[in-house]
Amino acid sequence: MEVTIRRARTGDVRGIRRLIDLYATERRLLSKATVALYEDVQDFWVALDGDTVAGCGALHVMWEDLAEVRTVAVDPAYRGRKIGARIVEALLSHARELGVAKVFCLTFETGFFASFGFVPIDGAPVPSRVYEELLRSYDEGVAEFLDLERVKPNTLGNTRMLLRLGDST
Repeated sequence: MEVTIRRARTGDVRGIRRLIDLYATERRLLSKATVALYEDVQDFWVALDGDTVAGCGALHVMWEDLAEVRTVAVDPAYRGRKIGARIVEALLSHARELGVAKVFCLTFETGFFASFGFVPIDGAPVPSRVYEELLRSYDEGVAEFLDLERVKPNTLGNTRMLLRLGDST
């Protein structure tokens, strides 16, 4: 059966939860409360093999021109089939549709994300005015982007990377 990529629906959250749990035990992903997954379901895209969630990923908008690719995971049984790449391509395409100019990720998979043009960064590549606004966010991903001390114990030693998208129009 052909694996299809589409926006996630609430019925996909159990499959997303399963994938997160697989990688959270390896400390490759941070665990998330199930309620947070339902609250953020509109951020997620899934790879489906029939009714099976074979992969997932999320695009979380952080600011007018900034979003984060989060929670990219592929079931180990589906590795080697370019599912992760197809999910990231869908997320980046969606970012362009939204008019986002920069996409951030926090990852161990630096080679994978570099293949899309992501580069490692230090600091937060936003103007000080935006930085001050982002400090007001309760979202842990925003805190990770800002490289705040309070989240460093949770970042698992990942690399902070950024992609500047071309013209979004």
